[in-house]
Amino acid sequence: MQIADRAIASLIMAAALFANTANGQDADALAKAAQNPLATMTTLPLQANWNSNVGPNDRTSFNLNIQPVIPIPGEKWNVITRTIMPVNSVPSGETDSIFGIGDTLFNVYFSPNSSGNLTWGVGPVIQIPTATNPEALGSGKWGAGITGVVFYAKGKWTMGAVASNIWSIAGDSDRADVNFLTVQPFINYNLGGGWAIGSAPLATANWEADSDNTWTIPLGAQISKITKIASRPVNLLLGYYDNAEHPDGGAESSVRFQLNFLFP
Repeated sequence: MQIADRAIASLIMAAALFANTANGQDADALAKAAQNPLATMTTLPLQANWNSNVGPNDRTSFNLNIQPVIPIPGEKWNVITRTIMPVNSVPSGETDSIFGIGDTLFNVYFSPNSSGNLTWGVGPVIQIPTATNPEALGSGKWGAGITGVVFYAKGKWTMGAVASNIWSIAGDSDRADVNFLTVQPFINYNLGGGWAIGSAPLATANWEADSDNTWTIPLGAQISKITKIASRPVNLLLGYYDNAEHPDGGAESSVRFQLNFLFP
């Protein structure tokens, strides 16, 4: 935890020291693009999550998702790839923690090249068992499934949802099968000058668990701002989410901080 906390604290301090306000009109356009999972813009989001009251000792876990997004524009169809590599620190006993990389997710969206207010994308998702500690940080399984996005923009509003379901297809036969759903609805209101308020709760369902421990359902809000670090536009985001439903031992609430490097 100390290593993870120091790393993210340094990240926040760097943003505070070197950030300067982007041009207002450009910032508004970048804000909407950053909110669109199907935008044809390369981005590098670094999303940190502090999850409170985890496990029998009510400790805090830490998760940093490194999520490069690389679009491949086409004449009729765009292909957008999103890789999610988690770096986790999870409690182990009363004082110790296990730190390392978790399983990697590789998402591919095929989206029609359209300039309308409504866009969508669908494609495969692959789970790669990259966990450095498979017992504590990973599933020990290869997985595959389907993922989809819908996005709508009108005036100052953007909204939509990202969803996927993964099933295990290979891996350690001694480990539990994977059948896991993630759904992230989102809504944002752009205030101008690159500022936005909204909500993007990440709900999950583990279909292999019993009915009392299937769902995690968070409720909360976030605020974001387009700015610059040196000459690079970035989107800074801070949010808080309370888990109205969670499995036994699951986090009761989360604080989210994201530093998203934009390459328009």
